[in-house]
Formats: sequence, C-alpha cells, structure tokens
Amino acid sequence: MALQSSIRFIDSALFSTGPFALSYYDPDQKWLIRSHFISLLQNFPSLRPSTDTFTHNDGTNANLLNATGDLLVSPSTPVVPITIWVHENYPHMAPIVLVSSNTMYPIHQDHPFIDPSGLTTLPYLQNWLHPRSNLLDLVHNLVNLFSYNHPFYNSNVLKMEAMDKLSCSLVYDTVAFNAETEEELERLSTLQGKLVKRFDVATGMIIGLEDEKIDLKRRVMEMTEEADVLMNWLRVHDKNWDEMGDEFEAVGEESRAVLDCLAKERALEDLIYALDKAVEQGVVSFDIYIGQVRKLAREQFLHRALVVKLKGPEMLTWSD
Repeated sequence: MALQSSIRFIDSALFSTGPFALSYYDPDQKWLIRSHFISLLQNFPSLRPSTDTFTHNDGTNANLLNATGDLLVSPSTPVVPITIWVHENYPHMAPIVLVSSNTMYPIHQDHPFIDPSGLTTLPYLQNWLHPRSNLLDLVHNLVNLFSYNHPFYNSNVLKMEAMDKLSCSLVYDTVAFNAETEEELERLSTLQGKLVKRFDVATGMIIGLEDEKIDLKRRVMEMTEEADVLMNWLRVHDKNWDEMGDEFEAVGEESRAVLDCLAKERALEDLIYALDKAVEQGVVSFDIYIGQVRKLAREQFLHRALVVKLKGPEMLTWSD
C-alpha cells in the first residue's frame, strides 16, 4: 500500500507542469528516474520520496526529487538518516547523498567518507558511470560501507565490539560442540560394547558349530564303520541277504514320500531350535526371528499335514 502511494507521488511529481515542475525536462530521463526510484523503494521501504529546492555550491537552485529516510546498517548500531537528491542531470551526474546528524549521534569527526556537513563522498559516487550505476546499487554500497565505517562511531570501537561478540560466540559454540562430541562419543562407546558382545556370541556360535561339525563327521565315520560291519556279518551269516536288501529301504512311492516328509519336518524342527538359541544370545533380532519362525512353522505344518494324509495321525505321533 505504501509503495503504491509512493509510486503515485513520483508520477505526479515527475510529470507535473507549471511552477511546481521539477528540473527534469527529457521524457526519457523522467521514465528512467521513475524506474530507478521504484526499484529503490521496493528494496528499501524505509525510504520515502519527496521534492524540494536544492541549492548547489555555485548558488544555483533546482527543484529535485529525493529519497529520505532511516538506513538500517545493523541491529546493534543506530539507524543512519540519509537524503538522496537526484541530480537534474541524472543519470549522467551522480546523486547527492547527505547524512543527517543530531546531538545524540553526531557524525564521527575522522570519518573518511563523510564531512562535518553530512555530505557523503564514497568511492561509488566518485566513480559514477551511466548505465552501470544506479540508485539501488548506491544504497547497497552505503550499507556495506557504513557497516565497516559507521557515521556515528569510531570504526576501531566498532571493530573491538565486533571482536568481543565474535569471541563470546566462539566460546559458546565451542562449549556446545564439546558437549555434543562427548554425548556422541558416549553413544558410540555403548554401541561398540554391544557390537563386541554380539561378535563374541557369534564367534562362540561359530566355534560351537565347527566343533559340532567335527563331531558329526566323527559319528558319520563310526556309523559307516558299524554299518559295514553289520552288512559283512549279514552276508556271512544269512544266505538270503540279497532278498533282504529291501527291508532297509522304503517300499513304494507312498513310503518314500512319508519318510521324506518326516525327514524335512525333523530338519525344520532343528532349525527352529537353532533360531531360538540365536535370538536368546542376541545374534538374531526378534523381528527377523519371528518372521523366520512363522515361515518355517507354516512349512513344517504342511509336511505334517502331508504325513497325516498319507499314513494317518498315528504316523505323526511316531515322528514326534
């Protein structure tokens, strides 16, 4: 709303005629001033347009458009009241920038770019060149310049204050970082302890499985030797050995299917038992355990159901 009001004021001031006409006579110049002024007010709404008579150093007067307001440099320093006069030969001539002072905030005597009257002679104005230079970039340059050399403060004092604030900020950040680091180290230490425990459990299981593997191999060898002894004895003492071979094997497709289902069901039972031990020792998470047990139990149920179907419930009781 304020911007629209300012635009209407600028249009009225630039294109009015008669005794209140401004000292801008080229229509193209007026449109360019209008464009630059609107861009400035959009980015710095604290400035407002105004018109007045400006007296040059040679005593000549001109009715000029100006932007007046408070320029915020930083939250920790006072605002800088400025007036930017748009020269009658703008944009070929640089604007005139004045800084206003008061008894509470006088202009610093040794300021390198502002004289006691408030006239600003910053490098951007001294190197003004159309079309590269404009009002918006001028004010951005003022903000950057005043942040290092404030009109109302000695720059050395400002630097010391900035260093003190930076030092306090660094101390605070260091304390916070150390606390976060200690917390992270404690968390990692706890995690490391859990991993070491799991590693020990897994190592113990591997060793146990290796021992069990060795024991199974030994038992297989013993049973193989015993089977050889038994078969040799049968060959020697039983003349009908060749006719008895089928008695040690399943006869028919149905019997082989029953024995196969019983063997698979027993193997699944052993696997579920091994999973129980693994979850007790923390090697396998509960989520993985319960998922696998459900899957294995379903498969075990199918094998048991097939046994019942083939041989009846009494066969299932025998297998358990």
